Amino acid sequence: MSHRSRLAGFIIDCRTDDLDAAADFWSQALGVRIADRDAGDDSAEYQQFGDTPGDLHIEVQKVDHDSRVHLDIESDDVDAEAARLEALGARRIAFVKRWWVMEAPTGQRFCVVRMKHPERGAPPTEWD
Repeated sequence: MSHRSRLAGFIIDCRTDDLDAAADFWSQALGVRIADRDAGDDSAEYQQFGDTPGDLHIEVQKVDHDSRVHLDIESDDVDAEAARLEALGARRIAFVKRWWVMEAPTGQRFCVVRMKHPERGAPPTEWD
């Protein structure tokens, strides 16, 4: 069965006690506005940016690990996309709530997440 995927955007992971200050810095550095200062849930704190280039999803996220930037690939079938990426040499690290944390053969971590708005942004690639 085929599925679709595409680059969703970038997550700026920040090990910080002041998420507002981190979001303010990245908002000004990237020239984008903070769309929702109160986003997040019980296990994650983040702030999303609006009016981003190419309608990419860009957010600042408070984390416990070292600060880094990671990308998200969105798909209408996260398990099929994770399997496709494994066939290319990636490996699954963990399933978190609704997404896979993956590691590229070159060591970079990234996530495979559920596609939220297939009608917006660049058209997704269809994979067999």
